[in-house]
Amino acid sequence: MEIKPNESQQIDITTEHVTDKELSSRVVLFNDDWHTFDEVINQLIKATKCSFEKARDYAFEVHVKGKAIVFNGSLNECLKVSSILEEIALQTQIIT
Repeated sequence: MEIKPNESQQIDITTEHVTDKELSSRVVLFNDDWHTFDEVINQLIKATKCSFEKARDYAFEVHVKGKAIVFNGSLNECLKVSSILEEIALQTQIIT
């Protein structure tokens, strides 16, 4: 028995796409005992394109509190920043 589709019927399919632009993510940098302040500051400037003063503030917060949110943005941006920070073996985490 063959079933023939009814030509008058239509099926509407709706899909939703979530892009990384819709996800607000953060990069957390953790303190360690082997990187100098200068190394961390220079890597923060390289990764986030922030000023020396802002990078110094982040490095001090990481030192005092043990961790700090050093970047906010899309998931793709956070992955790039985290990757650059990890080039010198800094420990990071991305929170979405």
